[in-house]
Amino acid sequence: MTDSANLGGTFTFPGTSFTVKRMGYGAMQLAGPHVFGPPKDEAAALAVLREAIAAGVDHIDTSDFYGPHVTNQIIKKALHPYSKGLVIVSKIGARRGADGSWLPALAPTEIESGIHDNLRNLGVDAVDIVNLRVGGVQGPSEGSIAGPLQRLIELKSRGLIRHLGLSNVTAKQIEEAQTMTEIVCVQNLYNIALRSDDALVDSLAKQGIAYVPFFPLGGFTPLQSTELEATAKSLEATPMQVALAWLLHRAPNMLLIPGTSSVAHLRENLKAATLKLPPKALAVLDGIGGHGAKA
Repeated sequence: MTDSANLGGTFTFPGTSFTVKRMGYGAMQLAGPHVFGPPKDEAAALAVLREAIAAGVDHIDTSDFYGPHVTNQIIKKALHPYSKGLVIVSKIGARRGADGSWLPALAPTEIESGIHDNLRNLGVDAVDIVNLRVGGVQGPSEGSIAGPLQRLIELKSRGLIRHLGLSNVTAKQIEEAQTMTEIVCVQNLYNIALRSDDALVDSLAKQGIAYVPFFPLGGFTPLQSTELEATAKSLEATPMQVALAWLLHRAPNMLLIPGTSSVAHLRENLKAATLKLPPKALAVLDGIGGHGAKA
């Protein structure tokens, strides 16, 4: 068990009773290659989830289109009945083709069936938070999201969802959604190198809405940056740990969901929550994205 009990401090989702540690866990990598089919080693996947909970993680991000169905079924097998205080966040708005392709699933019937899939495979009566995922593989695109969001609002009124969030969206779509319902979190692409959402991060922070970066370590293949490597070496940490620590420092509403199918890698990720970044290191890291980021 890692010695990271505080896991980056805590955050309370607006309008909810959900207070979670800012370092969570993303379950995407528990499925097979390319997030399709069963894992190569189910026992290892179960062990990662149990280790995450034992280490203090109380926020798991998942989706029933991971696998599909596989990831949620593994979460249920590993953790059900769920410990008090565990918040499970899922996503709706996509499905998998027979060839593993990622396809939109935003029709009202697809939204409703997706929620019921989540309920069944997670073994719950209501999903704590559901993110409506829109946009495409290349990122968000403008356009009204009222149709699918309205169906989610109806399902929430029926008690099948407790709270709603958004994923892969633009600022304008967030504004549209907020005229319809309360939004407790936004999940978009953002990391130390890719910072097009800087202004959005700051705007959501002022509103007390969680910002959850997906693929938080992306942008490098792997994390290839002379500045990042040098900073990590100076802090006796890994580049991934430094990139995660930078995200936690970036804004108080930043919640992290790094994923892995390895217990060793999980422990390494969680240690990032206690990594201190001195001012000199922050100045270097802020420059990686091409311009300074606000603290």
